[in-house]
Amino acid sequence: MTKKNAKAYWKENIRYVLILLFIWFIVSFGAGILFKDALNEFKVGGFKLGFWFAQQGSMYVFVILIFVYVRLMNKLDKKYGYDA
Repeated sequence: MTKKNAKAYWKENIRYVLILLFIWFIVSFGAGILFKDALNEFKVGGFKLGFWFAQQGSMYVFVILIFVYVRLMNKLDKKYGYDA
């Protein structure tokens, strides 16, 4: 791999990481704390939605984001020839 390809690979990788961390931040901090009052108007399984996001939802989203990251990185590896 050339230095130019390696730089492009890492630039795209960092972009993925930042986007996924932003999503996780919005879900965990935003939904669980900032938007709690608005979300508490709805219920999930008998619990207020803001409480559910603070206790359970952010963990589920984090696990889903891990799988999304793995899939994105597998595609990126193939794109740049790291899938050998």
